[in-house]
Amino acid sequence: MVTEKNEKTKSKIVSGLLWKLLELGGTQGIQFVVSIILARILSPDEFGTIGLITIFITIANTFVQSGFATSLIQKKDIEENDYSSVMWVSLAFALIMYAILYLTAPLIAEYYSLPVLISLIRVTGIILFPGALVSIQTSYVSRNMQFRKLFIGSLIAVIVSGVVAVIIAYNGAGVWAMSIQQLIYYFTMMLVMLILISWKPRFILSFERVKSFLAFGWKILVAGLIDTIWTNVYGLVIGKKFSTSELGGYNRGDQFPKLIATNLGAAVQAVMLPVYSKSQDNKDDLRALLSSTVRYSSFILLPMMAGLIAIARPLVSVILTDKWLFCVPYLQILAIGYALYPIHIANLQAINAQGRSDLFLKLEIIKKVSGIFFLIVGLRFGIIPMLILKTVNEIVCAIINSFPNKKLLHYGFLKQISDILPCIIASAAMCICVSLISLTGLSGITLLTVQIIVGILVYLGMSYVINRDTITELKASIRRNFQ
Repeated sequence: MVTEKNEKTKSKIVSGLLWKLLELGGTQGIQFVVSIILARILSPDEFGTIGLITIFITIANTFVQSGFATSLIQKKDIEENDYSSVMWVSLAFALIMYAILYLTAPLIAEYYSLPVLISLIRVTGIILFPGALVSIQTSYVSRNMQFRKLFIGSLIAVIVSGVVAVIIAYNGAGVWAMSIQQLIYYFTMMLVMLILISWKPRFILSFERVKSFLAFGWKILVAGLIDTIWTNVYGLVIGKKFSTSELGGYNRGDQFPKLIATNLGAAVQAVMLPVYSKSQDNKDDLRALLSSTVRYSSFILLPMMAGLIAIARPLVSVILTDKWLFCVPYLQILAIGYALYPIHIANLQAINAQGRSDLFLKLEIIKKVSGIFFLIVGLRFGIIPMLILKTVNEIVCAIINSFPNKKLLHYGFLKQISDILPCIIASAAMCICVSLISLTGLSGITLLTVQIIVGILVYLGMSYVINRDTITELKASIRRNFQ
């Protein structure tokens, strides 16, 4: 009976991950295409301007979409009216944050000597309002494991917004294309989800219920805010200390590994938190689920990061054109840092699922102190050393994130590395083989194509030899979901 229950749980996990990955892959894939079109049209300076806008909007959005939305997923017992109560609080936060953005836009523009930031920030900031409702809709979908609906909603939204962005970009909209694309995406997503899911907003606000979410949610909100500011601090520093051109290069170099790692991480976070939460009282089950998550996600992500390191130069040349080749070393360094992203996310979600948001907040503070140290040291030597030390800090943070679970679940960092060691070995071997192909004299799209094909074959071949158990488990889980 227990085995059957575990198998059903694993099946739900894989199904949820598949739909979530499809949703994120579709959304980010089309957005990626749009950003590539813009990168081919715009200069690195213009792209750096877009990057600055995104940083400030993302920080403001953290206040609106973090904390309360997560607590809706984690809390064991939920009433139907809780969603509406939390939604009104989120909208109140959206109003406050938009007012702050609106009033500080001139100061931000003056600090970076970019007058266009005033109108860009004020217009793009409107996404905070539909974003508040979308965050509640996403929580409802996640809690009920209805990721197929989220896939449909996001796909429609990203197609509509992407088509409009491409059209106006070709007609000279420039930096405004990305701003308008985001606005259309959020409003379309909000409307489509209102049609697809059964929950609808109601004029109900229970302060008593909100207080119960606040006890858990404020710590997640603070931790999320710290993490968001820290995630974007490199962009803020590069844009000011170096140039908007270097910021554009940093954003392009970061784009490729981040697209893959954060999509997988978001899928793990969305799917695993409700699953973990249901097993929060059974440490053995939770440890087994955490182990499966680390192994499955690493099996997918590690070879992708290794592959990006090997094909970085032809990839940038073919997709972004040679004017962006200066960002190749940025891409390679950052890809190493993203390689342990599944360990970051899985450990944090396991901690949240056990109701230990206090630990979550403490970990964020410790990691940011570590990060500030590495950033200050790196700034003294230039952008490349700064990014190398950023990658070192990512490894340190992975160890920090896993530390509480060594005590709570008897599943620490060394055990997790041991579980994914076959993935590390296979990925490293693949990276070496793919890199050697560049010595053959091939170039452009031909070189890129051959490298990708060889990389896939080498990794799968190595995995069948040294990591067959993980492949067998994944195949069995996927097969159950399509029977």
